[in-house]
Amino acid sequence: MDVYFSDVFGVSEADLKKHGAFNISLVTDLPLFIDPFLLFNSKKTEYQQLHDAIIEYLAFLRDEVSTGTVPSGLLKALFRFSEVKQNWFGFTAASNTGRGLGMNFASALQANLHRIFADFGNERITQGSHLEKLCLIEKNVGKDMISDFTTNLVKEYLLTYTQTFACKHIHRSLRKTVSVARVRFNYQTKTWESGQYDLPWFENDYVLLTPIDLLTKDDTWINRTDLVRDYDHIPDAVDNDQLRAQINHYFLSVLPKKPRKKDRDAAIIKTILKFPELIDYFIKYKEDNGDKAKRRSIEHVNLSIALYVEQFRQIIELLAHHTAFYTTGFSTEEETRKRILFLKDVIENKGGWRVFYRNGEPIAKEEDIQILYRLTWYASPLDVSREVNDGRGPVDFKISHGARDKTLVEMKLASNSQLERNLARQLEIYQRASDAPKGFKVIVYFSESELRKVGRILKKLKLGEAQNVYVIDACKQTKTSASKA
Repeated sequence: MDVYFSDVFGVSEADLKKHGAFNISLVTDLPLFIDPFLLFNSKKTEYQQLHDAIIEYLAFLRDEVSTGTVPSGLLKALFRFSEVKQNWFGFTAASNTGRGLGMNFASALQANLHRIFADFGNERITQGSHLEKLCLIEKNVGKDMISDFTTNLVKEYLLTYTQTFACKHIHRSLRKTVSVARVRFNYQTKTWESGQYDLPWFENDYVLLTPIDLLTKDDTWINRTDLVRDYDHIPDAVDNDQLRAQINHYFLSVLPKKPRKKDRDAAIIKTILKFPELIDYFIKYKEDNGDKAKRRSIEHVNLSIALYVEQFRQIIELLAHHTAFYTTGFSTEEETRKRILFLKDVIENKGGWRVFYRNGEPIAKEEDIQILYRLTWYASPLDVSREVNDGRGPVDFKISHGARDKTLVEMKLASNSQLERNLARQLEIYQRASDAPKGFKVIVYFSESELRKVGRILKKLKLGEAQNVYVIDACKQTKTSASKA
C-alpha cells in the first residue's frame, strides 16, 4: 500500500532517517507542527539564521505599520499567507488542504506589532525575540497558525532541503521542476519572489520534506496554556518590588470574589495585557529551560513515528489482507458501515489494538483514531471530508457520492468528558446542517471501566439497540466484549 513518502517514491526509510526527514503520509495530514523555538534554541547555525530571518521580517512589518493604517491590499500581501500544504502536516485529516492564515491572523499580527513586538531586537529580559508572543495574547492564534507562519518564512530552506534529497534518491520520472511562489522576501522591492526547484511530484503537486528536529506535536514550547497554568510563578520573577506589587494588586482587582477557573484565566490575560513585561519573564523562563523543549520534541516526534508510521502501517497491512476492504461500491452508508466493521474486527480480533499502546499504556487520542479511520478510505472514489463545517460546527467525517448520497461519522474516545452530550445530539445536528440522511457513532474504549461508562450512557440515551452506534474494544485486558451497541 503506497501510503507513506518512502512507499510512493521508492526510497528507503534509512535514507530518509539519514537525511533527518520525517516519513510523511501522502494520504492524510499528520498532527505535527514546526516549532520556531526549536530554530531559536538549536546549535545549528542554519537554524539560528532561519529564526533571525523570521524576526527580521516581523521587525519589517512592525516598521511598515508604524506610519499608520496599512491598506487592505498591502495587509493581504505582507501579512496573509496560505498554508504550505505540501509538507502534509496540520489538522486536516482527510487530505493536506487546510485553512491557512486568513485575515484574522493578519489583523491580529498587525494589531500586536507595537504592543508586544515593539522591542524586537532590543530585548532587556529575554535572550531573543519570539514570534510565539502572538499566541500568548490572542486566544484564537494557536500552534497551527504559528507553525503555518513559520513554515512560510522558512519555505526556501525546506524547498532546498527537499530538492537535495530528491535529486540524490528519487528517480527523475517521479520528480518535476516547478516554479514556487513566495519563496523569499525582497526588502528592496518589498515583494515576495518565486523560485524554481526539482521536487518530488505526487498527484499534480510537489511534496516537501521537513526535518524531524523542527517538529513538535502537542504544542509549541512557548504557549498560552503554560503561561496561564504557571502564572503564579511569573510575578515572583519580577525583580522590581514596586512593579511586582502593582501587578499583584491589579490581578486581585480584576478577579471576582468567588472566581471559577475561567474567571481566573480571564484575569490573568487582563493582567498580562496591562503589564506586558510578564510575557518576557515567562519567555525567559522558557528560554532557560530550552533543553527540555528539545527533549520533549524528540520524545513526542519519536512517539508519532512509532504510532503514525510504524504501527499504523501494521494495521493497514492487516486491513489489506481483507481483499474486499480497499474496494468500494457507491452506497456511502454501506461503505461506511463496512469500514467501521472491518476496523472493529481488526482492532478487536486480529491484534490491531496493539498499535494504540506504548510501554503497556494507551497513547491514542481522538485525532489518532480519526487518522486511522481515514486510512481505511485509501484509494476510495468516494469523497471523504474531515472536519467539515456546514454551519453547526465541524463533523469528524462526511462521506459523499454526489450531492444526495451523504453519510456522517463521529468518532469518540470513551474517555471523552463530553461523550454523553455528544452522543445525545451532536451527530443529529450535523446531519441536519449537512442534509445527510445517515450517520454513525463510533466509540473506542481502553479499559473495562470505560466500557461500563459507555454502557451507562447508551442505556440512559436509549441507544443500546441503535443500528448506527458501534463500540470498539481496544482494551488489552479483554477482547471478548465490544459488541455493536
